[in-house]
Amino acid sequence: MFNKHLSLALAACLACTIAAAQPFEDKFRQLDELLPTPGITRTASGAPGHAYWQQRADYKLRATLDEAKRRIDGAGTVTYHNNSPDTLSYLWMQLDQNMFRADSDNRAIATVPSREAWAKATEADGVKFEAMRFIVESRAFDGGFHITGLTDAGGQPLKYTINKTMMRIDLPQPMKPGSRFSFRMAWNFNIPEMNVLGRRSGYEKFEEDKNDLFEVAQWYPRMAAYYDAAGWQNKQYLGDGEFTLEFGDYDIELTVPADHIVASTGELQNPGDVLSATQRERLKKARTSSKPVIIVTQKEAEAAEKTRSSASKTWHYKAANVRDFAFASSRKFIWDAQGYKKGGTDVMAMSYYPKEGNPLWERYSTQAIVHTIEQYNKYAFDYPYPIAISVNGPVGGMEYPMISFNGPRPVKDKKTGELTYSRRTKYGLIGVIIHEVGHNYFPMIVNSDERQWTWMDEGLNSFLEYLSERAWEEDFPDTRGDPRAIVDYMRSKNQVPVMTNSESVLQRGNNAYAKPATALIVLRETVLGRELFDFAFREYAQRWKFKRPTPADFFRTMEDASGTDLDWFWRGWFYTTDAVDVSVDGITEYGVSTRNPEIEKAWKKARKDAEPVSVTSQRDKGTPRRIDAHPELKDFYNEHDDFTVTNKDRNKYSESIEGLEDWEKALLAQGKHLYLVDFSNLGGLVTPLVLDIELKSGKKYIERIPAEVWRYSSKKITKLIVTDEPMVGLTQDPYWETADTDVSNNAWPRKITPSRLELFKTDRTKDDLMKDFNAPLKLKDAKDKKAAQ
Repeated sequence: MFNKHLSLALAACLACTIAAAQPFEDKFRQLDELLPTPGITRTASGAPGHAYWQQRADYKLRATLDEAKRRIDGAGTVTYHNNSPDTLSYLWMQLDQNMFRADSDNRAIATVPSREAWAKATEADGVKFEAMRFIVESRAFDGGFHITGLTDAGGQPLKYTINKTMMRIDLPQPMKPGSRFSFRMAWNFNIPEMNVLGRRSGYEKFEEDKNDLFEVAQWYPRMAAYYDAAGWQNKQYLGDGEFTLEFGDYDIELTVPADHIVASTGELQNPGDVLSATQRERLKKARTSSKPVIIVTQKEAEAAEKTRSSASKTWHYKAANVRDFAFASSRKFIWDAQGYKKGGTDVMAMSYYPKEGNPLWERYSTQAIVHTIEQYNKYAFDYPYPIAISVNGPVGGMEYPMISFNGPRPVKDKKTGELTYSRRTKYGLIGVIIHEVGHNYFPMIVNSDERQWTWMDEGLNSFLEYLSERAWEEDFPDTRGDPRAIVDYMRSKNQVPVMTNSESVLQRGNNAYAKPATALIVLRETVLGRELFDFAFREYAQRWKFKRPTPADFFRTMEDASGTDLDWFWRGWFYTTDAVDVSVDGITEYGVSTRNPEIEKAWKKARKDAEPVSVTSQRDKGTPRRIDAHPELKDFYNEHDDFTVTNKDRNKYSESIEGLEDWEKALLAQGKHLYLVDFSNLGGLVTPLVLDIELKSGKKYIERIPAEVWRYSSKKITKLIVTDEPMVGLTQDPYWETADTDVSNNAWPRKITPSRLELFKTDRTKDDLMKDFNAPLKLKDAKDKKAAQ
């Protein structure tokens, strides 16, 4: 630190931040230029307007699972309600299974990163079997919907046009506002093998017992969304931008092999037809149990694996006010359940998994479901549905109303045959269940447009997942949300703003999940504080449950409910790729002059004495001098110097003190220490300053300065810090809570950064063709030996 003295008048001028002269860039300008104009459907406060509307689609469908052919045959009726103020002459439907057609855009637009990257990868590692298998089999698989019938309610054929993953139905008569239209459809499709071709649904083969496990979604043509901010959301499904759907009531009949157990969206309507008396009794017990109750035991599931029923059963489900419907079916399923009832929530949490999922799944899955609902209810709203399901199968993690597909399971030890799991697998399972069950809130109820904005469901959900994981146990290995975990991405060059369309996002996991989740953690912990943030976030969830919000609605609600202008925050975190990197460039110390010559001249003498002694003076020390040999040469000036206090000094001080008010005298006597601290914003993203200030006595304290400190200068600022005693150190962002990408420049004085240096021996046998050629040949059998000879 540099130390200077400061007059009282100058100190008064430095009560605010000093902005260095530089070109002005307004990081705090309002977002009005970017956000849509509010109106009668969406207000400037972020709430639904008095004229808000949304469409509705009700489904009465039946489907048959052909296990041998791995095919779905379906038929039924869709009733579409036009609640908009517009007259519609056609309807759009999503045909998401068409992504699996050999000629789909998803296949056609696939690329490798670059010619150089491809060459480097193939030269080093070759092409993985799985990648080559996908390339070959995706061209041979007969995927996609086969529409076998489309008529109006009276049986008259409807004209339709299929455009890749979208289908337009031309209406015989335009739909006026307030009207509804029913039509019948029939279709079939081949279910892709998930581990080979699948995406979010498919089947898994178990070679050991020759069984399949089916996780079935996007299994029927679904109504596309039509809404005020976008009209028809009919963007093609390319795989990353997920689904935008309308709420409705579902009446579904699923016909499957008689020995299968079905897990499904909705409530089972005919348990007496498909469940045994024992299973029904166990379910009744589970509803009031404090821990999971086994409905189908592992022993019972293993017995079912050994047989094949030629008969079938139809499971009948109903689901009210949901935006989609999915199910899973297999004879391999173990099934457990536990009821949870609190506040407005009365739910059966249930898990379905093959024996390959144990011992992990029976211990953690249903517990994780209940935990998710407990935690999300605190931050959003009471879970409104009667069912919440977690299924173990080939899909790594995917969400649908009331049901989720989750992949982690133990692995079999090749030597002992025992099933074991790693710490990563255990917490990965708990985390993915929290995440996928949490999606019931966002976007299954807060119904954002996933085809357009992935972050609105993934980012918000990842934020709540982070909070829920921390509520599971203290040392839960956090995944996404901790600011220190996002810094590598924030300083990377290969990124786009969060406000980028779902299909154009780079580094999807970081961009759509981790960065917005981290942004909300920073907003909650550092910018707003928990009380303001939690109130505003819950207000957003309450306002938009069972409705369709846009990003503007979220931004505006958070500002409206917190009473805080956050345009700078949304602009930096969501509309740019700027990063947080604040550098503490230097500190200059000032003391307030007391005007007392006894004090001030002593201060100046101490400063002089603290100066380094010149090397010449050091070497001349002890050298004989004339004045020492002739003391008579000494006079007044040998006893006094510029730091001697004279009577004139004392008189001048007395005169100046007499002219001061009492409060001015008290201020001079306080002895405050003033420091001018220089900060640079190297990353471009303005941020609050969190200063850990260390004093000479060893005392430390935190001073929090709002981001508006950068409002007059977004590049460089100087902040005045006032302390009661000398400051010996200062650290910006001491808890790594702002996602600062370079903490090496955060402290003054600078701190040494520790690291480790690894030493390696030179490998002189690398690329030794002669040695490799003469290596012993490992032969498996006589046939191999004969071939080698």
